[in-house]
Order: sequence, then structure tokens, then C-alpha cells
Amino acid sequence: MELTDKVALVTGAASGLGLATSQALLAAGARVLAVDVDEGRLQQQFGELSNRARHRVVDVSDDLAVQAAVAEATDAWGALHIAVNCAGILGPSKTLSKGQTFPPKLWNRVIGINLTGTFNVVRHAALAMTANQPNAEGERGVIVNTASGAAWQGQMGQAAYSASKAGVIGLTLPAARDLAAHGIRVMAIAPGLFETGMSAGMPTKVSQHLIDQTILFPTRMGRPDEFAGLVRHIVENAYLNATTISIDAGTRVGTR
Repeated sequence: MELTDKVALVTGAASGLGLATSQALLAAGARVLAVDVDEGRLQQQFGELSNRARHRVVDVSDDLAVQAAVAEATDAWGALHIAVNCAGILGPSKTLSKGQTFPPKLWNRVIGINLTGTFNVVRHAALAMTANQPNAEGERGVIVNTASGAAWQGQMGQAAYSASKAGVIGLTLPAARDLAAHGIRVMAIAPGLFETGMSAGMPTKVSQHLIDQTILFPTRMGRPDEFAGLVRHIVENAYLNATTISIDAGTRVGTR
């Protein structure tokens, strides 16, 4: 799909992978509705780009809020062609810790944002995309989900996060099968350790240890623009569909 004048919805767009993706799509000529729960950062990043970018506060676990965001994109620009799910939280907690079990509210929040929130966007974006005129190959839209290497290599304290990201991988193939008849592709990306807000809180000693011990080559964290470049390639390469691509420099993590 050519990106010029296409309309994209990006979640988690106020920082990290979502921000880099929004910037990459804008640079390629697309229009972007950037959504996040952080209104201040949205305003800071997108407040002066009203002709080609809009922003909206959305909690993706809220189905009606996602539906309203999709409606805003189509009302503003007449269509929705691309949806990229970058919203996510870690929610670390051990299954058992100091005689206490994993907090149910935390479990539900992680699953609600990372997995249910992703599917909320998939559902409503896909419905909007069915109204698009197909291109020469019959394509109407592209949806890109964000999984994680933790889906396969979850560490201690990542039960909810790993389960949610494994769920994202699990929903991508059947969603792609469901939507193929409508000319909509569905892909997932599984990033490894990236320079984002999730990793920024690590002490330098801890992050460097992870880099040295787990990342094959190059021995550094991934950059958000590298993730964003893969999103752009997926959108532009019509033969990518129904699978998950790892972008992790060969990372293999241990128990902790």
C-alpha cells in the first residue's frame, strides 16, 4: 500500500514505538490520528500538526473510546487505511510473592490494554476499512499489532505481560483469515529490548547487563525508528500477511 495521503490510526502514540511510528508514517506522506492516554505528550508532539495529524485521548481497553477514535479519523479525512497497535503496559508481578498471589486487578488491566485493547482496534479499524475503495490488488487496509519477545521468553514477573503478548500473536492469524475476503492484511511485530519508556526506568547497570548477556548482535537496545521502519515496510509490502516478525537482534533471555 502506498502511504501518500493514506489515513492511519496509531495507539500508544505519545512516546516510544508509537511516537516513532507516527512520525515515520507522517514523513511518508500519510495522515495520522495519534491516540494515547497521555494528553500532555500528545499535545506536545502533535499539537502543531493539525493539517496532517490529529490527536485524541483514548484508553484502548474502552471499546466505545476506540470506536469514537476510528470515527474521528474517518470523519476528518474520509477513510481509515492503516491501524498500528502500540499501546501497552508491563504490569510486573510474580504469580506468588510474599504470600500474596498476582493481583487480579493488575492482571485484568494488563490483558485489557495489551490484548483486548488491541482487538478493539482491530475490530473497529477493520469495519472502517471495508468502506475503502480497493487498490489494484484489492487491498483496502493494513493492521499491524505489537507483540513482544516476551510472548516466547517471558521472565519472572511477566505472567500477565507474556500472556497478553502471546495472545496478540494468537489473534493475528485468525484475524487475517477473517479479514482476507475484505482485502485487509493483519500482521504482528515482536520487538525485543528497545529504547522506550518501558526500558528507561532501568538502572544503567541493569540495562547494560541485559544487553551484554542477552542480545546477540548488534549489542545495544533497538531504536524506535527501527521498529517504525519495519511498520512502514509491512504497510508497503503487500505480500506480508498473517504472521509475526521478530525484531530483536537475536535476543535470548534467561529466567530473570
